[in-house]
Amino acid sequence: MLRTPKDKQTAFEFVSLESLVPQDHMLRKIDQYIDFSFILEKVRPLYCEDNGRPAIDPLVLFKMVFLGYFYGIRSERRLEQEIQTNVAYRWFLGLGLTDRVPDHSTISWNRRKRFKDTTIFQDIFDEIVLQAIQHRMVGGRVLISDSTHLKANANKHKYTREEVLQNTKSYIEELNEAVDQERKERGKKKLKPKEVVEEKKEIKRSTTDPESGYMVRDGKPEGFFYLDHRTVDLKYNVITDVYVTPGNVHDSLPYLDRLERQTQRFAFKVEAVTLDAGYLTTPICKKLKEKKIFAVIAHRRFHPTQGLFAKWKFHYDAQSDTYTCPNSQPLTYRTTDRHGYRHYASNPEVCKSCPMLAECTRSKNHRKVITRHVWEESKEWVRGNRLSPDGKKLYKKRKETIERSFADAKELHGLRYCRLRGLKNVTEQALMTAAVQNMKKIAMHLSKRE
Repeated sequence: MLRTPKDKQTAFEFVSLESLVPQDHMLRKIDQYIDFSFILEKVRPLYCEDNGRPAIDPLVLFKMVFLGYFYGIRSERRLEQEIQTNVAYRWFLGLGLTDRVPDHSTISWNRRKRFKDTTIFQDIFDEIVLQAIQHRMVGGRVLISDSTHLKANANKHKYTREEVLQNTKSYIEELNEAVDQERKERGKKKLKPKEVVEEKKEIKRSTTDPESGYMVRDGKPEGFFYLDHRTVDLKYNVITDVYVTPGNVHDSLPYLDRLERQTQRFAFKVEAVTLDAGYLTTPICKKLKEKKIFAVIAHRRFHPTQGLFAKWKFHYDAQSDTYTCPNSQPLTYRTTDRHGYRHYASNPEVCKSCPMLAECTRSKNHRKVITRHVWEESKEWVRGNRLSPDGKKLYKKRKETIERSFADAKELHGLRYCRLRGLKNVTEQALMTAAVQNMKKIAMHLSKRE
C-alpha cells in the first residue's frame, strides 16, 4: 500500500540533541580528544572584565570558525545558515535546537577589531601542535617542508608597476667573511669594501590586494598569489609550522628562520630534513651541514648553453684544487670574487689547438673558466645524501606527507583560494586550516588507538 507522510514537519517530538548526533561522528571525536580550554586563557586579556555588554562565549566563537574550516565553508554568512539547520554543529557548539546562532558579523567584527594585531591564531595553532606532542604523535626528528600557491582574491589584470628594493640576503655578512678568509689564505689582496647599493626590481602590484605577489613559474598558473610554506613531521604527518609570504618570494628565503623557530618553540631535535629542489641553495646546505642535520634536497636541473659541455663533465680534484676538462687538461685556481665564487681557468695556449675547443668555450681568448662557490662542499654533501639509500627512502615520503597535507587542505578545507585579502588574513586562513587538519589527525588516531 502506498502511503505518504502528512504534516510531519509540524509535529512535536520530545527528543534529546545528544541522541540525534551519531556516536561515530567526527565532531564527537574532536570534542572528546581536543582540549579547547586554553582558548579562554589566550583571549581573556582581550575582553573587559567589568564593563560593557556580555560577550559571546569565545569558545563558541572559535568553534564556529573551526567548523568553517573543518567542512570548507568559505562564507561566514553561509556558516551561520549551516549551523542553524545542522544538529551536529549545534551539538558541537553547545547550542540547543531553539537557541539563537551567533550572527556571522560577530566573527568578522572580532577579526577586524578584537583580534587585530594579536598572535591568537598562531597561538591556537601552536597549542594544537603541543597537544599532538603530548600524545606522542610528533617525533621532531625528521621534518619535511615545501610550499604551495594560494590564489589571491585579486584580478590579475588590475595592477600597477612599481620599483621595490631587493630582499637583503641574511647570510651576506657571513659570506663576506668567508671570501676575505679565502683570499687571505691564498695570498690574494683583500677586496675593498663594496658600497652598499640598494638594488631595485620592477614588480606588478595588485590594486585589489597590494600585499599579494605576482607569481610567474614554469608549470604554475600566472597571476597574483600567496605562498603557504608548510612543514610536517614524518611520524604522523602532523603540521608543525605554517608561514605565508607573497607569491613572488622564493621558497628558500624563510626556510632557515622557520626551522630555527620550530626547534626553539617545540624543542625539536632535528636529525633529518627533506626538501624540494627550490631549497637547493648553498647557504641552506651550509647551515644544515653545520647543524649536523641529514639533508635530502631534490636535484635542480640546470640547462647549459646548447652545443657546449655541461659543467659536470669537468671533474674537480679537491687534493690538487683543480678541475680537469674532457680533454684531460687542468683548469687552475685564479681568484675568488666578492660573490663567493672561485675562478678556475685553462691555459689558452693549450686550448687554442684543442680539437674540442668548439664544444668547450666560445671566448675570444680561448680560455675556459669554471666557477666554484666557497661553500660548494656543503652542496656536494647534500647531493651525496640524496643518492644514498636512506636519502632515497626519505625523499619518497614527500608524496605521502607534505604533498598529501596540501592536497587535503585544498580539496577538503577550502585552501585553494584565499577567502580574504591581505597577508594577515591569509595567514589566519592558513593557520586555521592547518590547525583543524591537526585536530582531525589527533582525534582519529586516538579514537583508533582506544
